[in-house]
Amino acid sequence: MGGAKRPLIRNRLAPAARTGSVQGVNLHLPARKIARLLWRDWIRPLALPFFLITAAKSALADINYVPSGSMQPTILPGDVVVIDKLAYDLRVPFTFARLARWADPARGDIVVCFSPEDGTRLVKRIVALPGDTVELRDDILWLNGIRQTYTPLAADAAGVRDLPAAERSAAVFAREHLAASAAPTTPPATRSHAVMVLPARPALRTWGPVRVPAGHYWALGDNRDNSHDSRFYGPVPRSAIIGRARAVAVSADLDRWLLPRFGRFFTALE
Repeated sequence: MGGAKRPLIRNRLAPAARTGSVQGVNLHLPARKIARLLWRDWIRPLALPFFLITAAKSALADINYVPSGSMQPTILPGDVVVIDKLAYDLRVPFTFARLARWADPARGDIVVCFSPEDGTRLVKRIVALPGDTVELRDDILWLNGIRQTYTPLAADAAGVRDLPAAERSAAVFAREHLAASAAPTTPPATRSHAVMVLPARPALRTWGPVRVPAGHYWALGDNRDNSHDSRFYGPVPRSAIIGRARAVAVSADLDRWLLPRFGRFFTALE
C-alpha cells in the first residue's frame, strides 16, 4: 500500500519542482518584485495609520511609563499616566514649534517636561511660576515669603496604601496646600495634593530663596527627599513643558511580579 502511493506523490510534486511554485506561489521571484509586493500588500496599507497614530501621540495625547518613585505617593513606580498634550498649546507634530497657545502651567499642575540638565523626559509638579520667589525650609515650601500650609494625610489615602509597608513606616505623609495664584484672596484659594518626606534619608531639605526667571517654572517631585528636580537642575523653560499628566491609565506593582494594581486603573491625578 505504501509503495503504491509514492509515485503519485512524486508526480504531484514534480510540476512544483520544475516550475518553482507551490500552490501558485512563485519561490523564485526577483528581489525587486518581492519588495513591490511587500510595499503594496503590507507597508503602504499600514503607513498612513502609523503616521496618524504617531502624529497624534506627538501633538495631542500620549502615555508615559513611570519607573521611579520621585512622585510618590501621587504617582507610583509602575504607573502608566495619560498625558494631555493639548492642555497648554498645540504643537506641530514631531517638533517643538507651537501653532497656538491658550494656557500656561499653574501651581499644582503635574507636567511632563524635558530636564534642562540632560534632556531626560520627566514627570514633576509645578510649585512656582515665573516671577515667584521659592524656597524650602526643612521640607516646608515657602512661596513669595509665605509659608504654605500642610495637613495630615490618612494612612489609607490613595497612593499611600499601595506603598510597601517598609516605605510607609519610614515616611511622613501630608497634604500640601499651594496658593493657587500670586494675588492673595480671602479666603486663600489653594490647590492641595499629597507629599511625603523621608526623615532618615540624607536630602536637600533647605535651599533658596530663588526667584524664578521669566518664561520658566519651578518643578519638584512629591517625594521631596527622593526626587531629582529643580533644586538640582534649576527652573524648567516653558518650551520644555510638553503636556499635563491627567490620570493613571494602568498600574503594576514592580515589587510583586507586575501584579496589576486594579484600584489605580483609570484614576484621576490631583
